[in-house]
Amino acid sequence: MIKPHGSDTLNPLFVRDDAKRAALKKEAAGLPKLLMCSAGAANAVMLGSGYFNPLTGFMNKADALGCAKNLKTAAGVFFPVPVVNMAADVSAIKGAKRIALLDPNVEGNPVLAIQDVVAIEEFTADEMKLMTQKIFRTEDPEHPGVAAFNSVGKFCVSGPIQVLNFSYFAAEFPDTFRTAYQIRDEIAIRGWETVVAFQTRNPMHRAHEELCRMAKQDLKTDGILIHMLLGKLKKGDIPADVRDACIRKMVEAYFEPNTVMVTGYGFDMLYAGPREAVLHALFRQNCGCAYLIVGRDHAGVGSYYGPFDAQTIFNEEVPAGSLDIKIYEADHTAWSKKLNKVIMMKDAPDHTKDDWVMLSGTKVRAMLAAGEALPEEFSRPEVAAILMKYYQSQEG
Repeated sequence: MIKPHGSDTLNPLFVRDDAKRAALKKEAAGLPKLLMCSAGAANAVMLGSGYFNPLTGFMNKADALGCAKNLKTAAGVFFPVPVVNMAADVSAIKGAKRIALLDPNVEGNPVLAIQDVVAIEEFTADEMKLMTQKIFRTEDPEHPGVAAFNSVGKFCVSGPIQVLNFSYFAAEFPDTFRTAYQIRDEIAIRGWETVVAFQTRNPMHRAHEELCRMAKQDLKTDGILIHMLLGKLKKGDIPADVRDACIRKMVEAYFEPNTVMVTGYGFDMLYAGPREAVLHALFRQNCGCAYLIVGRDHAGVGSYYGPFDAQTIFNEEVPAGSLDIKIYEADHTAWSKKLNKVIMMKDAPDHTKDDWVMLSGTKVRAMLAAGEALPEEFSRPEVAAILMKYYQSQEG
């Protein structure tokens, strides 16, 4: 199995020893407390899960600026985005050397992690602007990632952390949420050596299903990891529980046994397009995948990125040797009326627009809300039925 990024073994920051974790929870009661923002809490979950290996905690200002500008920390560790604990008000932890981090996404704001405070630094307006431009390639406040990044304050609390739980993810998605180390263990149990990962924040239709098959066949991998985001999304995106049900039904009905793992990770979507694609690759390497499928407009939103910017960044901006995982570059896939199957569009230069079965997201939503069946060339009927029930419930 492929090695983790930056170390020979994975080093998750979750405290796995029950007695030690109980002692830390007790200690936390007497520590100064900081209520985290959702993005910071998600970063803590990713650190605890081992997805952000080899980081040992939250970055300081120099590391964050280095990652934004050059994809490297001050010490030279490759990382495509800053992993920071940002706050608007740090008066409650001023002068503290050790603090309890409170979870904003769970009722009662329980302690999520304990942090040793190395520094509390403030970003200037120009530094926030620079990071925003580098990470998102835009400063447009209408971009959901830009809006979220710039809404949580300018203070950066850095230092190592000990993670005590996985927020709401383990409780709300017990069958789906998995840490990087749990996925590595499962890959080993299945006897797989090479795995290709598919990232999704949406339900999977026929094109996505066939793309996974194409990648497995072309790369000759032992298995496919369908790895869905379980954290916060922009308004209008399909909720994680609905998406999870759709994907599980598709895999159960249409894939051979022991060829696919369906799992999820606890993170808030950045919508950072190319930079997020590199982050996706890094943490798929940490969970044991040798390949990541990167398709058209991967991790994008609106028209902020070119359709294949998330592929070209790996050659244009990622230094050679930074990651061991390889990218499977995919074109737009759709059902060909001429060939009666799903193919990549680049493989059919003779096709015209009318030769494809294609539906816009708006059209799909309207059809399902009206109780109209989707074409079977576009979506499996079992998947469409789950989505129809969801959209009709929203109409009511």
